Amino acid sequence: MALKLEHVTKKFGSFTAVEDLTLSVNEGQMYGFLGANGAGKTTTFRMILGLLDPTEGDITWKGNRLTYHTSHSVGYLPEERGLYPKMKVEEQLIYLAKLRNMQKNDAKIAAARWMERFDVSHYASKKVEELSKGNQQKIQVISSLLHNPSLLILDEPFSGLDPVNVELLKEAIIDVAKEGATIVFSSHRMDHVEELCENLSIMHHGKTVVSGSLKEVKRGFGKQNVQLKMEQDLSSLLHTPGVLQFKPTKEGGIFQISDEKVGDDLLKKAIELGPVRHFSIEEPSLQEIFIEKVGKQHV
Repeated sequence: MALKLEHVTKKFGSFTAVEDLTLSVNEGQMYGFLGANGAGKTTTFRMILGLLDPTEGDITWKGNRLTYHTSHSVGYLPEERGLYPKMKVEEQLIYLAKLRNMQKNDAKIAAARWMERFDVSHYASKKVEELSKGNQQKIQVISSLLHNPSLLILDEPFSGLDPVNVELLKEAIIDVAKEGATIVFSSHRMDHVEELCENLSIMHHGKTVVSGSLKEVKRGFGKQNVQLKMEQDLSSLLHTPGVLQFKPTKEGGIFQISDEKVGDDLLKKAIELGPVRHFSIEEPSLQEIFIEKVGKQHV
């Protein structure tokens, strides 16, 4: 495993921010962290980076702890913006790249390439403070990618970006992963984690409440959805054993069921009511799993 956390706990006085966290991420894999504010995601990232020491447990990257001497292999996008507002954009990017052991000319070439990709080349000579929040976020993203890190840690990378730029960033992250980088990122958006990550953890109050591959997490939830489209009143189907919830829609309804066999029973009963225009059994979304494990107030 490229990145490994073993029984990691972080305490600040009597407060436990992260408790007994164990996980591993393969090289070249994308790993997602889900959780509300205060769940422990940022604290975990800071421990991985060596900015905070764990109270207990071990964190290793390719068998060793990350230190100042290996930091050039890491890219980090903090949730809070950390750019120098008075510096010009290109100067800022080159300066940060040089801190990661890049030569100035290589940094200049890489900065130009990434600025063009993110459509901010025309801001190269502007001061950071003159840019919109969304464009500042893009500059910060570029700074984390510029030096070709083998480990990329992104804390809420899509925050502040409009839908077009979200897609732009997703494409960049996928390309970086294809080149072999290990990527760990957090997001409030379940759909982003669902789309990009093979493995994930859902954290709540410092503890992991769900962890594993996306397929395992969905399979382990033990519930599925049936989407039924027909004109008849579906209220009589609510009493079918194994139906857990029902949400009416304009064209019919969505039933949450305990297992696939319940779906067969629903279909038989629906056919008895009248013509069925659409029937499908769908796996649960991460949002449904998150709500059940963490609570609707945190979505």
